[in-house]
Amino acid sequence: MAYREGDAAPIVSRFTQAAFAAVDNGRRLNQDIVDLVAEWAARLSARRDAAVWRLLPALVSQPAVTVRFVEQAVGVSNPTAQRAIDQLLDAEILNPASANRRNRVWLAEDVLTALDAFAARVGRRG
Repeated sequence: MAYREGDAAPIVSRFTQAAFAAVDNGRRLNQDIVDLVAEWAARLSARRDAAVWRLLPALVSQPAVTVRFVEQAVGVSNPTAQRAIDQLLDAEILNPASANRRNRVWLAEDVLTALDAFAARVGRRG
């Protein structure tokens, strides 16, 4: 009501608080993801030129993957894509989303957890 009476300070203050909270939350999500990728890298024992290394950054933006997605994201053949997924399964970076043999989907659940925590901090309900 103060704004309607000509006092913009309360609304500007509230907006400023919300903006700083959003920035802090975004920085925290960024750091969570940076830490997560570093943890993943420590778990992998693949050769440095293996496709799995090129797949790690893609998992951040696409935490649910298929072999077809890996083929396209990394630019590799079907067997190479499957090998990368197998390496991520062995390192416990990916988990199968279902037991289906066709159209399988694997999840990078750590990314989903980080995104859920981000959403919870902003008060979003799912």
